[in-house]
Amino acid sequence: MSQPESNGVADSPPTIFVVDDEQMLLDLAKMILEPAGFQVYLFKDPQKALAEYVAAQSPPDVLVTDYAMPEMNGMDLIRECKRLNPQQKTILLSGTVDEGIYANSTNKPDQFLAKPYQINKLVEVIHALLGR
Repeated sequence: MSQPESNGVADSPPTIFVVDDEQMLLDLAKMILEPAGFQVYLFKDPQKALAEYVAAQSPPDVLVTDYAMPEMNGMDLIRECKRLNPQQKTILLSGTVDEGIYANSTNKPDQFLAKPYQINKLVEVIHALLGR
């Protein structure tokens, strides 16, 4: 599942890593994002997502992660990815916490979406992060 070398080339689709421990929400994200023109990589396990992030030839254009997951929460994943790539664009999703969870953190997501979110909103936020 390594990243294609063409990431970042004008004609290649933007890559999105989606991390959520609920398979149904991963499937929903794929159904929303692929028709919108994104190359989507899904991860149920944040540790595996981080390992793939480290191994990727180039980082994803956007990392979308749930907050509440076993082993590693979404803020921990964002912190590790931004440590490796400070320019990484990130979106934190949550149905259990609000934006106050990172108010005093030095590493903040670029955007926050409360679950359940509007389908169009996820695509809109990603386009905004990518400057489209």
